[in-house]
Amino acid sequence: MSDETSLPIETTCLDVQGLQKQSAEFLLLDCREQNEFDLVRIEGATLIPMSEIQQRIGELEPQRQGHIIVYCHHGGRSMRVTQWLREQGFPKVQNMAGGIHAWAQDIDPSMPTY
Repeated sequence: MSDETSLPIETTCLDVQGLQKQSAEFLLLDCREQNEFDLVRIEGATLIPMSEIQQRIGELEPQRQGHIIVYCHHGGRSMRVTQWLREQGFPKVQNMAGGIHAWAQDIDPSMPTY
Protein backbone atom coordinates (compact mmCIF):
# COMPACT_ATOMS: atom_id res chain seq x y z
CA MET A 1 0.00 0.00 0.00
CA SER A 2 2.95 2.31 -0.36
CA ASP A 3 1.65 3.66 -3.68
CA GLU A 4 -1.32 5.71 -2.52
CA THR A 5 -2.75 6.12 -5.99
CA SER A 6 -3.12 2.35 -6.40
CA LEU A 7 -5.50 1.89 -3.46
CA PRO A 8 -8.88 1.04 -4.99
CA ILE A 9 -11.78 3.28 -4.00
CA GLU A 10 -13.76 0.23 -2.84
CA THR A 11 -12.95 -2.73 -0.63
CA THR A 12 -15.02 -5.70 0.52
CA CYS A 13 -16.26 -6.84 3.92
CA LEU A 14 -13.99 -9.87 3.67
CA ASP A 15 -10.96 -7.65 3.04
CA VAL A 16 -11.88 -5.49 6.05
CA GLN A 17 -12.30 -8.57 8.23
CA GLY A 18 -8.88 -9.74 7.03
CA LEU A 19 -7.32 -6.40 8.03
CA GLN A 20 -8.93 -6.72 11.47
CA LYS A 21 -7.56 -10.25 11.90
CA GLN A 22 -4.06 -9.00 10.99
CA SER A 23 -4.48 -6.13 13.49
CA ALA A 24 -3.71 -3.77 10.60
CA GLU A 25 -3.65 -0.04 11.30
CA PHE A 26 -6.77 1.54 9.85
CA LEU A 27 -9.73 3.64 10.94
CA LEU A 28 -13.16 2.07 10.43
CA LEU A 29 -15.48 5.04 9.95
CA ASP A 30 -19.25 4.59 10.26
CA CYS A 31 -21.00 7.45 8.46
CA ARG A 32 -24.56 6.40 9.38
CA GLU A 33 -26.68 8.37 11.83
CA GLN A 34 -26.55 7.89 15.61
CA ASN A 35 -29.84 5.93 15.74
CA GLU A 36 -28.51 3.46 13.14
CA PHE A 37 -25.21 3.12 15.04
CA ASP A 38 -27.15 2.46 18.26
CA LEU A 39 -29.09 -0.33 16.51
CA VAL A 40 -26.09 -2.21 15.09
CA ARG A 41 -22.41 -1.47 14.56
CA ILE A 42 -19.15 -3.13 13.62
CA GLU A 43 -16.88 -3.55 16.64
CA GLY A 44 -14.22 -0.85 16.81
CA ALA A 45 -15.91 1.55 14.39
CA THR A 46 -15.85 5.33 14.91
CA LEU A 47 -19.12 7.16 14.25
CA ILE A 48 -19.08 10.43 12.32
CA PRO A 49 -22.43 10.74 10.51
CA MET A 50 -22.34 11.91 6.88
CA SER A 51 -24.53 14.85 7.97
CA GLU A 52 -21.71 16.01 10.31
CA ILE A 53 -18.56 15.07 8.37
CA GLN A 54 -17.87 18.57 7.02
CA GLN A 55 -18.03 20.11 10.51
CA ARG A 56 -16.06 17.25 12.10
CA ILE A 57 -13.34 16.65 9.50
CA GLY A 58 -10.76 17.98 11.99
CA GLU A 59 -11.28 14.79 14.03
CA LEU A 60 -9.84 12.84 11.10
CA GLU A 61 -6.74 15.02 10.73
CA PRO A 62 -4.46 12.56 12.61
CA GLN A 63 -5.51 9.94 10.03
CA ARG A 64 -4.90 12.14 6.95
CA GLN A 65 -2.14 9.87 5.60
CA GLY A 66 -3.56 6.74 7.21
CA HIS A 67 -5.89 4.09 5.89
CA ILE A 68 -9.58 4.90 6.45
CA ILE A 69 -12.41 2.55 5.53
CA VAL A 70 -15.88 4.10 5.46
CA TYR A 71 -19.16 2.20 5.71
CA CYS A 72 -22.87 2.96 5.96
CA HIS A 73 -26.01 0.85 5.54
CA HIS A 74 -25.64 -0.34 1.91
CA GLY A 75 -22.63 1.63 0.62
CA GLY A 76 -24.16 4.71 -1.02
CA ARG A 77 -23.52 7.32 1.67
CA SER A 78 -20.10 5.88 2.46
CA MET A 79 -19.07 6.12 -1.21
CA ARG A 80 -19.98 9.82 -1.21
CA VAL A 81 -18.03 10.34 2.04
CA THR A 82 -15.08 8.38 0.60
CA GLN A 83 -14.99 10.52 -2.55
CA TRP A 84 -15.35 13.73 -0.53
CA LEU A 85 -12.53 12.79 1.87
CA ARG A 86 -10.25 11.94 -1.08
CA GLU A 87 -11.04 15.39 -2.52
CA GLN A 88 -10.05 16.91 0.86
CA GLY A 89 -6.60 15.32 0.62
CA PHE A 90 -7.10 11.98 2.37
CA PRO A 91 -5.48 9.66 -0.19
CA LYS A 92 -6.05 6.28 1.47
CA VAL A 93 -9.81 6.29 2.02
CA GLN A 94 -11.86 3.34 0.85
CA ASN A 95 -15.57 2.55 0.75
CA MET A 96 -16.68 -0.80 2.17
CA ALA A 97 -18.94 -2.11 -0.60
CA GLY A 98 -22.37 -3.23 0.57
CA GLY A 99 -22.08 -1.52 3.95
CA ILE A 100 -23.11 -3.05 7.24
CA HIS A 101 -25.86 -4.98 5.46
CA ALA A 102 -23.24 -6.96 3.51
CA TRP A 103 -21.20 -7.38 6.73
CA ALA A 104 -24.24 -8.93 8.43
CA GLN A 105 -24.78 -11.27 5.48
CA ASP A 106 -21.16 -12.29 4.83
CA ILE A 107 -19.33 -11.91 8.15
CA ASP A 108 -21.71 -11.89 11.12
CA PRO A 109 -25.19 -13.32 10.43
CA SER A 110 -26.10 -12.78 14.11
CA MET A 111 -26.22 -9.00 13.52
CA PRO A 112 -29.65 -7.42 13.20
CA THR A 113 -30.44 -6.04 9.75
CA TYR A 114 -32.76 -3.18 8.91
